[in-house]
Amino acid sequence: MSNSAACREVGINRRTGTRWRYGRKEVDQTGRERVYAPITEERHRDGTSDRFLAEDERLVIADLLRSGNSLRAIARELGRSPATISREVRRNSDPRTGKYHPFQAQRRAAVRRVRSKEGKIRRDPELKEFIQQRLDRRWSPEQICQALRTAFPDEPERHLAHETVYQAVYLPHRGGLERTPGVLRSGRPARRRRRRPDERATRFIDPGTLISHRPDELNDRQIAGSWEGDLIVGKNNRSAIGTLVDRSTRYVKLLHLPGGRGAEQVRDALVHALGDLPAELARSVTWDQGSEMSRHDEFTRATGIPVYFCEPASPWQRGSNENTNGLLRQYFPKSTDLSVFGAEDLAFVAAELNSRPRKTLNLLVGSRIQLSRVVGAAERGSDFP
Repeated sequence: MSNSAACREVGINRRTGTRWRYGRKEVDQTGRERVYAPITEERHRDGTSDRFLAEDERLVIADLLRSGNSLRAIARELGRSPATISREVRRNSDPRTGKYHPFQAQRRAAVRRVRSKEGKIRRDPELKEFIQQRLDRRWSPEQICQALRTAFPDEPERHLAHETVYQAVYLPHRGGLERTPGVLRSGRPARRRRRRPDERATRFIDPGTLISHRPDELNDRQIAGSWEGDLIVGKNNRSAIGTLVDRSTRYVKLLHLPGGRGAEQVRDALVHALGDLPAELARSVTWDQGSEMSRHDEFTRATGIPVYFCEPASPWQRGSNENTNGLLRQYFPKSTDLSVFGAEDLAFVAAELNSRPRKTLNLLVGSRIQLSRVVGAAERGSDFP
C-alpha cells in the first residue's frame, strides 16, 4: 500500500505515518537527542539493510543458475529487479571461471561495501574543475554530463551519470564539489521527499475554458505560439514576476509587474507582452486557476488570444512553465523581494535562459533563434524578419 493509503487504513495523519515509516529525531527539554528508528526497516543476519542481497538470496541465485533458469526467472523468484540479479552475477562471479559461487560472492560484496569510495570526480582534478565551472554558471548536472561527452569523446571514464554530480554536491567528502547556496536549482543542501500539492480552485465571474477543450493543434508541440504562463511570488506574497514559455521552442518571456500582481496588472502585462506578436506566434495562453487571471475575458477581447485553464491541483498540465519557474528560482530565490528587479533585469534573465542548451531541444538553441528574432522585432515595433 502507499503511505497515504496505509495512514487512512489505521486512522492517522499522513505526516505521522511518514515519521513512523522513515524514523525521526526528537530533542527533549534538556537538549538530549532521541532517535526513533523506522518501523519498516528490516535487516538481515549479517547486519545489512534489506536493500542489499543477503547470503541466503545468493544461495538461491547459485542454485537457480545451475538449474538453467534465466536471470528474469531468478528475479521473479526472489522478488528483485532483473537488473539487480544481472549486476550481482556480473560483478561477483569468479573472474577466472565465470561461475557464480554464493559464498565468494558474499565476501566480494562485503569487501566492496566497506571500501572507502573517494569518488571519480575527486580523483580527477581536471574533471572536477570542468564540472565546478559549469555549476557556477548554473548549468544543471544533466546538462554538464552531456557536455562531458562532447568535451571528452575519447575518454569514456570521464562520462558521468548526472546522479554522480548530484552525489558529489550532496556529499562533498566524496565528490569535492562546493555545496554553496544556489549551486543547484533547488537551493537545498540535502534532498527532501516530494509532497502533494495543495488543492485550490478559483471561480471567475466569466467562466474560463478548461484545457480539455483546447484544440488538438494547440496540444501538439510542433507549432510555436502556444504559451504557458504563471506567477512566481516573492517575500510574503507581496511581489511577483509573470512567466511565459512557448510550448514548442521553450522561449521564455518575463512580465514586469511593478504595480502588484492583481488581475488588472497581469492583464495589462500580458497584453503588452503578447499583443504585438503576429497571430502565428500568439495562438493561445494556458494558465492555472489563480485569481490573477480573473480578467482573462478582457485580455482575450483585447488581443484575440484564447486562454485555457488547467484543472485544479494539476500543475503537470503546464509542465513547461513549471520547469521554467524552477529554473528562474536560481535567479529569484524564494522569500526574495521581487519588486527590486526592474524590466532590464528581467530581460537579462530571460536572455540568459533562452541561450542555454536544452535536452528537450537536443541540447541546441538554434531552434529558438528565429522565434527570438520575431519576438524581438515585435517588441521593437519593426518589420518581422
